[in-house]
Amino acid sequence: MGVFAMVGRQLKLLRERAGLSQSEFGALVRYGPDHISAMERGVRTPRPDFLVKADPILNANGLLIAVIPEVEDAMRRARTRHPEWYRDHAETEAQAVELHHYCNNAVQGLLQTEAHARVVFAKRRPFLSEEIIEKRVADRLSRQQVFERWPAPIVSYVIEEAVLDRPIGGSRVHADQLRHLLTIGDRQNVEIQVMPTQVEEHPNPDSAFNLLVPKGQAQVAYLEAQGHPQLITDRDEVRKIADRYGIMRAMALTPKQSRALIAEKVDKL
Repeated sequence: MGVFAMVGRQLKLLRERAGLSQSEFGALVRYGPDHISAMERGVRTPRPDFLVKADPILNANGLLIAVIPEVEDAMRRARTRHPEWYRDHAETEAQAVELHHYCNNAVQGLLQTEAHARVVFAKRRPFLSEEIIEKRVADRLSRQQVFERWPAPIVSYVIEEAVLDRPIGGSRVHADQLRHLLTIGDRQNVEIQVMPTQVEEHPNPDSAFNLLVPKGQAQVAYLEAQGHPQLITDRDEVRKIADRYGIMRAMALTPKQSRALIAEKVDKL
């Protein structure tokens, strides 16, 4: 059994012994229930700061703190499972001090719940095997640890309203996904803005994109269309994309207005 799976089992046993549900425990450590579930199943890394926080809450008497050296060693030795073509971007994303995303047809991977991600991979064409689906879901969840880093990166999103209206996975999965957006949007370092469908002008009729600022380096852009990724480092090209993003942020609803709209959509489900 791997270190992460072993720690996950310990977490589950301690949580259940404490009489806490995943949601209740998550609220105490400020993690979502999907995140707690993923850690208990060993598909998401329990970070050292989380273990320090969880130990007294679960009355573990130092048990969780004691495994931190093993967890840190496993994190160092763990090899990324991202597809070869994606690894450069995944590494850049993990080290970035700024992350800015434009989403025009899907919820961006860092924002997806486990259930939403599983539906996305299960329904894509050509079909993926169950083993590959589980690996892709685990990889997607592991990328979300970028939100837990300290110092935290500056993160922003412009999401087309149409993305919020597509009930991927059905009403329950979709409602949980929208609630997750509200939770992520509450983070001090994250701003989520919605681009209303009724806007009459739009500076970017092209694909979705990510803008990243790696630590100590210039901003880069990442695009992906039909499985063909492109990492753009040319400064003039990156500047053009950044300019479009700035205009879209100015046109979109404010973070407060966006939160109200998302909450309204949840209430209607």
